[in-house]
Amino acid sequence: MSDDREKLNRIEEMKSKLNNKNYEARPMHRDDFVFKVNREVPDSWEDKKKSDVGSQKKSPPKTSMFKKFFIYSIIFFVLALGYAAYMFFAGGNTVSNNNIDITILGNTFTAGGETLPLQIEVTNRNSSALLLADLLVEYPQSSSSDLTGQTERLRDSLGTIPSGEMRSDNVNVVLFGEQGSARPIKVSLEYRVAGSNAIFVKEAPYQVTISSAPIDLSVDAPNQASPNQDITLKVKAVLNAASPASNILVRFDYPVGFQFESAIPAPSFGNNVWTLGDLSPGAERDISVTGKMIDVSDGEEKTFHVFSGSKSDSDKSLIGIVFNSLGNTILIKKPFVEANLIINGVDQREYAVNSDTAISGNINWVNNLGTQINDLKISAKLSGNALDRKTINAQQGYYNSSTDTITWDKNSESSLATVNPGDSGSVDFSFSPMSLVSGSGGLLSEPTITINVSISAKQPLEGNIVQNLDNSDSKIIKVISNVGLSGKALYYSGAFTNTGAMPPKVEKETTYTVLWSLSNTANNISGTQVTATLPAWVRFVGTISPPSEDLTFNPSTRQITWNVGGLPMGTGITGTSREVSFQIGFTPSLSQVGTMPILINDATLTGHDDFANVNVTVSKGALNTLLVDDPTFTPGGAKVVE
Repeated sequence: MSDDREKLNRIEEMKSKLNNKNYEARPMHRDDFVFKVNREVPDSWEDKKKSDVGSQKKSPPKTSMFKKFFIYSIIFFVLALGYAAYMFFAGGNTVSNNNIDITILGNTFTAGGETLPLQIEVTNRNSSALLLADLLVEYPQSSSSDLTGQTERLRDSLGTIPSGEMRSDNVNVVLFGEQGSARPIKVSLEYRVAGSNAIFVKEAPYQVTISSAPIDLSVDAPNQASPNQDITLKVKAVLNAASPASNILVRFDYPVGFQFESAIPAPSFGNNVWTLGDLSPGAERDISVTGKMIDVSDGEEKTFHVFSGSKSDSDKSLIGIVFNSLGNTILIKKPFVEANLIINGVDQREYAVNSDTAISGNINWVNNLGTQINDLKISAKLSGNALDRKTINAQQGYYNSSTDTITWDKNSESSLATVNPGDSGSVDFSFSPMSLVSGSGGLLSEPTITINVSISAKQPLEGNIVQNLDNSDSKIIKVISNVGLSGKALYYSGAFTNTGAMPPKVEKETTYTVLWSLSNTANNISGTQVTATLPAWVRFVGTISPPSEDLTFNPSTRQITWNVGGLPMGTGITGTSREVSFQIGFTPSLSQVGTMPILINDATLTGHDDFANVNVTVSKGALNTLLVDDPTFTPGGAKVVE
């Protein structure tokens, strides 16, 4: 029993030693070989794991084969690139732009629009040949001073230029621009070298001065102008070229604030483009433009630009190639004494009124000087074929019927005798247009009333010297043509034979004829159109007279449209009326018994008065079953019966 306990104690002692991390095993000798066993026992599994990780971190990282290969590749590429650069710039196959000479032989002056011949020589002083050499010549198509706009490009092949040799090429260019202006020409040589697909470029600039423009432009205009005062610019275009020019246009670019009023001749497109057509050498064309500066301030400078050139191939209203351009600057300056005419509360050069509209004029005046002025006088002269002289009323002024002039001065208005700096005021008058149709049936052609206003005063200066001051303003009043639209509903008369009961009976269709008739007095009307809609209980039959008239019906909107087009002056007055008839069918309902239902709703005429330059609108009321315009119709046939 004691032996067993002793063995057990030894076993426990051995366990204790094995679990002790400080336990160091004794050296053991076997076959004369000595070794030491180092046993480290972790306190726990976590400590053992940390120990393993720590041992892994201590091991140095190994460089992968791929990374080594990538590094070696980069080093090889850099060395190869350096070698290639060395061979290109310093080796035996060296080509440098500095060793290429481009010589341009030709005049440095040329007439605009004339052919300028140039000889271009290319010399290769490199030790290697220039392969696939192309000569490129670029210059502006228009009067532009750079190559950013429309550019003409000429390209010629020079082939291979061996070392030490020269190639030449002849080119013809045509330049445009103002006289004395410089035009750039860029000559480029594109080439390749042996062993490379890259394209290299050598450039050489060249400049030519325009000795004369193909079309000479001149502007006759005032150096300064007043706000709201008429300005007239006269432009002269002269063809200086030795050969004819075709499809020539002139374009005005107006400054902000300029209000176009009229031009002689009238513009071909909009209010600023004129077609001069084909010009022979030395041919002249004159253009006069009138307008005024509005919403401008004293001291502002306004520049007008004029361009001339050939017509664009894509748009006949645009200049494709600009031959010449010119600018003219006008200084805006207030007049010393100012008069501004207002018509019916509107300040504009041209004013349109109906023939039955009374016209009121108001003249606002002001002394813009810093000194006193004396004897202020204002005059308004009225003229025109549409002026009714009997209706002129000059408030606080005197109307002289022999000259059709109204005058306001110190005799009629005492405050005008002396006017202090900055003083202002106004005078008024009124009148009416004449009837566009005379008692004998005659018509006024292009009915117009013109009012010219002038203002004058005296400015005292030193030494009893008096300076006369004056200013003016004018307005044109155009009378709108009287356009007539009449509509009739017929049963017994008209262009068609109608059917059905009369008076109309419930749920039985009765057909009617609608007649539209147009008249026009003084001015031509363009784009004329008449429209009306049908009620839900009315059917469009479809018969039209005369059949040549353009009258259509839209079932979706139930709208009838008569496209009349042009309506000449005198239609229905001195000439025959413009008419169209069409047939409709009416089927009454029980709810309409005892009523006179509408057969067609209000009709509306629209068009444009070409002389007064305004749109015209005329309306005609709806037509019902009371056929007041049918001579055979009796009132008993108007109301629906069962």
